Amino acid sequence: MSKPFKFKEFSVNQDQCAMKIGTDAVLLGAWASLEANPFAILDIGAGTGVLGLMLAQRSHAEVIDAIEIDDDAYEQCVDNFELSPWGDRLFCYHASLEEFAEEIDDEYDLIICNPPFYAEDYKTENESRDLARFQDAMPFNHLLESVSILLSPEGSFNVIIPFNEEDNFIALAKDFLFHPTRVCRVKGNPETEIKRSMLAFSFRESETTTTELIIETKRHQYTQDYINLTKDFYLKM
Repeated sequence: MSKPFKFKEFSVNQDQCAMKIGTDAVLLGAWASLEANPFAILDIGAGTGVLGLMLAQRSHAEVIDAIEIDDDAYEQCVDNFELSPWGDRLFCYHASLEEFAEEIDDEYDLIICNPPFYAEDYKTENESRDLARFQDAMPFNHLLESVSILLSPEGSFNVIIPFNEEDNFIALAKDFLFHPTRVCRVKGNPETEIKRSMLAFSFRESETTTTELIIETKRHQYTQDYINLTKDFYLKM
């Protein structure tokens, strides 16, 4: 059994989840803007529940919902929510995104998603890991369509995707009347290529703020930007 992943204010069990906690989720959970003081937050494809937990720590949102389709990940997410200091604000639904968007009348002020990427043609023998990792489990247009139904008119949608999907994702988002408000491109170190894009969208047109985040200058020597972003969560920051 794998050990819980310990953050400063909460722990996350991940032995039942195909996709373990990674840098992507922590970056997104720390980067998503809470300036508008959201009342209701939704995490799509919760996995361990780490994004919901991070946003519970960072915000005063009274409703923090998550949805997870995988049986084992759903059970794990529920357990992690219940064990946290914010269990009264956190709730996980066992549903597909389509079912949820059809049945829920509520709107959310902030929606966050660390979606499955790897749209490549290969599959492994581990079906639940494939489900967590492959984009065919949650195609981008399907994700955006559901978000357009669930997001409040003044709300913000935040997502992390591979950098090489950025233009495609922004173009698709326009079909659902979304405008990019913030773009942050992530590099492992100054010499490597940009690996990820964190994107924030709203229904309101505005200037797009574009920034770059470099994680480390060399192995285990983290940049001040990365430390500032993650220090409220990682034990060693």
